[in-house]
Amino acid sequence: MGSLLSKSKSSKTSVPEKSTMSPLKFTHYAGAQTEFKPPLIANENAFLGDVATSDDPVAPISSGFYRLEKGTPLVYEYTYHEMKIIVDGEFDISDETGQKVHAVKGDVFYFPKGSKITFTTETFGLGFFVGQRKARGVCVGAESRMS
Repeated sequence: MGSLLSKSKSSKTSVPEKSTMSPLKFTHYAGAQTEFKPPLIANENAFLGDVATSDDPVAPISSGFYRLEKGTPLVYEYTYHEMKIIVDGEFDISDETGQKVHAVKGDVFYFPKGSKITFTTETFGLGFFVGQRKARGVCVGAESRMS
């Protein structure tokens, strides 16, 4: 079994066409982990804000910070897929299946769409997330507000 390329009888080598699009610049958010202060979103102790969001209408992604301080647990039902890395502090994270993890700096999580997750902490926790959703919350570059 070979690849389609190896079965080709053409002696021509295909050369990719040059893109007609202008080069795209990346965006840099210097010191975001320490400088960005996400707004209060729930209870007295849950803070979340988008730092960056794509403008892709088909498959948007958003990223930012989630901070929880000691106090009321936050129960959140995901309507999108999300990945989260714990960048500081600690969380106790559980779901409806009975799974429970004491999360610390460096731990990475995947929360599938439809999962119901409970976050709590005895001190504080800070996570950086990337979610497959449109912008919401405070965006560093867009100054939008959470509805």
